[in-house]
Amino acid sequence: MEKLNQIEKTNKTRTIIVRTVTYVFLSLWGLIVLFPFYWMMLTSVKSYGAYSSEYIPRFFTLSPTMENYVDAFTAVPLGRYLINTLVFTLVTTMLMLFVITLAAFAFARLEFFGKNAAFILFLSLMMIPNELVVITNFMTVTNLDMRNTFTGLILPSVTSVFYIYLLKENFEQIPDSLYYAAKVDGTSDLKYLVKVLVPLSKPTLITITILKIIECWNSYVWPRLITDDADYFLVSNGIQEIRENGFGRENIPAMMAAVVVISIPLIALFLIFRKKVMEGVSKGGTKG
Repeated sequence: MEKLNQIEKTNKTRTIIVRTVTYVFLSLWGLIVLFPFYWMMLTSVKSYGAYSSEYIPRFFTLSPTMENYVDAFTAVPLGRYLINTLVFTLVTTMLMLFVITLAAFAFARLEFFGKNAAFILFLSLMMIPNELVVITNFMTVTNLDMRNTFTGLILPSVTSVFYIYLLKENFEQIPDSLYYAAKVDGTSDLKYLVKVLVPLSKPTLITITILKIIECWNSYVWPRLITDDADYFLVSNGIQEIRENGFGRENIPAMMAAVVVISIPLIALFLIFRKKVMEGVSKGGTKG
């Protein structure tokens, strides 16, 4: 009996030590990850004079100012960049959800000649380097005279092989008996998709929506390539405009204020829906 008690005590001690070490490591790692965000926000509330006079960087400020945030909206049309990005993000995401939902349903539930071969060829598109796709899309949009338009910005981003694959795997986890029962009741394929598959796949769809919003909001190469008119600049290429023609390269606090304004919507979105993101990824990535 004494031996059992001693073994239990040893196991409990070992568990406590392992948990303590794990929590300490995760806490330190969390501080390392969060430090750039802290430094960005700290710099954004420092005046240009205070920042320039710091020979040794300070990790706090006793005289915070919001002047940099005012400059972020007055020195450059940051508000217009945000509106452009919001329009681009919402329209692209809605169109993509429509396209990938229909495509995933076709590959998951419908039977047609060459379905498996077509899906394999479709997946092989993921092997093509993004640079080649960008060049092809640029030539197509230019030839169609859609540069400096929202149409040219949006069209190349309305589908995704990876998201179709993720949603298809999720659709295939739903029992076939539901589909056959719906067909016996005279339900059309479209109604079955809308009434059954979409509600049951809500976590995955929410995850895809959030990831696409983040992708669109952070998009840089394509908007920078296809637009040279400031009326169509997004926040990503607007940052370059801010750096070159807005505050100047040396006014780091004002630039950090602009970056904070641009980053806050994505951070808030992820914090609100982080559980849905994890649930959707894990559900879409398992089969059985």
